[in-house]
Amino acid sequence: MSTAQGSRARVARRIATAAAYGGGGLGVLGVGLVGLLLTESRLAVQAIGILEGTPPRADGVYGEAFADTSAGPQPPLVLAFLGDSTAAGLGVLRARETPGALLAAGLASVAERPVRLVNVAFTGGRSADLAGQLDQALAHRPDIAVIMVGANDVTRHSPAQLAVRQLGETVAALRAAGCQVVVGTCPDLGTIKPVRPPLRWVARRLSRQLAAAQTIAVVEAGGRTVSLGSLLGPEFAARPEMFAADRYHPSAQGYATAAMAVLPSVCATLDLWPQEERPDGTVPGEAVLPVAVAAAAAAGRSGSEVAAVGGEGGAAGRWALLRHRLRVGLPGSAAAGEPPAGGSPGPGSTSASSHPGADDDRPTRR
Repeated sequence: MSTAQGSRARVARRIATAAAYGGGGLGVLGVGLVGLLLTESRLAVQAIGILEGTPPRADGVYGEAFADTSAGPQPPLVLAFLGDSTAAGLGVLRARETPGALLAAGLASVAERPVRLVNVAFTGGRSADLAGQLDQALAHRPDIAVIMVGANDVTRHSPAQLAVRQLGETVAALRAAGCQVVVGTCPDLGTIKPVRPPLRWVARRLSRQLAAAQTIAVVEAGGRTVSLGSLLGPEFAARPEMFAADRYHPSAQGYATAAMAVLPSVCATLDLWPQEERPDGTVPGEAVLPVAVAAAAAAGRSGSEVAAVGGEGGAAGRWALLRHRLRVGLPGSAAAGEPPAGGSPGPGSTSASSHPGADDDRPTRR
């Protein structure tokens, strides 16, 4: 384990412990850089600008064409989305381009069963808002919930231990209701181009520390995490189309990239992902580690999944399986290496065939 990972693991464990026991004094920002960072924050906001509009509503039933009806019709799986503007899909114009719609279509194709999407996320959402979103989501009795949250906790200076506790409590409540949970942890805000040093360096450190602490809390509550990290960062310079006009929120192509990283974990938590068969039973890139060490490693490598070992909360959640799953294509996605149906839109777009019986932008509504 590198020195940086070791330090991140220690800080993440302290934050997670403070979250679990209600401790204080571990705010997200240190005192010494506050004045400088506030100035840099204002400049970054001016450079990024504000993305106008609201995310398109994508709630509805997806993937009816994928359903296996040989044994009779099956009720749709219910997929709930909670979190911030990234979970809501801010930055795209069409419902089918939101991460919720992309994952609903992908899950339906793997499960061979319709999926009903319920998205209660909203722009500006923080971990403090998850309690209200939880009540809305539970009313629909979800089978699986995806949470994307954390960026606004960093940018709006929420105390890290409080944000982590709120996330952990939400995951625990969902699991108590029989709902599986996958959390896309805080993205690496240091990859955003309009954010300049030294704010960029601090944003990267704080983002990764929060992501690691989120992972500990989620795994100990019975969920699993996928590191969004710098998933889009390395591709920004060569492919600016990965971001929306504000160069902060993902574009349709960016959301497709993130959805492809999360889809295998969503399917696996529902026992729908095929197990890799090897004579020695091992899979390259897998490791059983103390949860804090696994969390720190995942925070530094985008697309990494962390899940408990030995059943729910494996040994009180102290040991976790770290793996880097192969990203797969989404139905009708050119980013998946498949030609889109009915034409050749850009990478990451999805064809209307992903949502049978819908118009160009909307799933079937029920």
